[in-house]
Amino acid sequence: MFETSYIELDKTALQHNYQFLRNLIGNDVQLSSVVKGNAYGHGLEKFISLSEACGANHFAVFSADEAYTVQQVKRPESGLMIMGMIDPSELAWAIENQIEVFIFDLERLEKALATSRKLQIKVKIHLELETGMNRLGLNPSEIEAAVALLKRYEDAYILQGLCTHYAGAESIANYVRVKKQIVTYNKLAKRLKQLGYVPQKYHTACSAATVSYPQTRMNMVRIGILQYGFFPTQETLIQYLKNKKEQIDPLKRVLSWKSKVMNIKTVEAGEFIGYGTSFLASRSMRIATVPVGYAHGYSRSLSNQGHVLIQGKRLNVIGMVNMNLMLVDLESTEGVQAGDEVVLIGTQGDTYISVASFGELSNQLNYELLTRLPRNIPRKVVE
Repeated sequence: MFETSYIELDKTALQHNYQFLRNLIGNDVQLSSVVKGNAYGHGLEKFISLSEACGANHFAVFSADEAYTVQQVKRPESGLMIMGMIDPSELAWAIENQIEVFIFDLERLEKALATSRKLQIKVKIHLELETGMNRLGLNPSEIEAAVALLKRYEDAYILQGLCTHYAGAESIANYVRVKKQIVTYNKLAKRLKQLGYVPQKYHTACSAATVSYPQTRMNMVRIGILQYGFFPTQETLIQYLKNKKEQIDPLKRVLSWKSKVMNIKTVEAGEFIGYGTSFLASRSMRIATVPVGYAHGYSRSLSNQGHVLIQGKRLNVIGMVNMNLMLVDLESTEGVQAGDEVVLIGTQGDTYISVASFGELSNQLNYELLTRLPRNIPRKVVE
């Protein structure tokens, strides 16, 4: 296979993370695997099959195009829901394929119900409630109108879920706001129950809320970043470790990103290296060229700041990160040759480079760095 770099997905790590999550939420809470953003950069097609092999049986995506991809590769019995964008023209396809859809406004609700009745196939809906994030969701003032539509089309739907999304459960700074949202959601859920509308699933918890607000787990959680082996923030990890005997991160990273040395050369002291004048050799240096750059998702902001692993040693990225390559200082190594493995994210020997370390250097979140990994980088599953 022709490739300048490749991504490995560790099956053992994913199995470990699912067991951790199951221990955390218990056996009675359904886990919906969130795979939006190309499965957080892990590769949608590869990750779905891997995830199912590790026990997952329900998936959540953002849009209809992502749902279409998942639908092609998932097992028939696995559930699938669209949490965000679905064009009115795509509703019929979703309904025909029994794909669950979030309903966050009255227009979408009426369109979904009317399409369902026309097709004579019940649409599986999740009513999303606006509880204080002010992004998507039915406002409390719209509940009566939504109920009126549900009554008018009572033969056209299955109330699959009642949900909301918290405005920053990963930070204690949002504690008061999140707690208000929980209260608002519970009030609206009670109101709907009194009117006779009881969903199969109550779900509000993302990864951060699952860890920091146990009362939000209800009977389904939507887990994204945790399953891939990352806590949403360092703050969330600290919250989890509070009162734990072992103060170590319990998750294992599923993704590793690797390349190889393309070329080695020597640069004399006093010479500038790479584009411009951002790096001046203060000594005679051996440098390696690695065929990965910002076109491959390795941020240009990591110029003169990033690190890679070669021979199990953490080495500095020097000069400007180019579109298709970067330069690495081979100080403290011996015998490095073209073709030797380079680890951009992951472990080599006893040394590890984390996605979080990228975030600290480039002011990007785990989420952003992962989802920016291009789709055309080959993904491989390893045991």
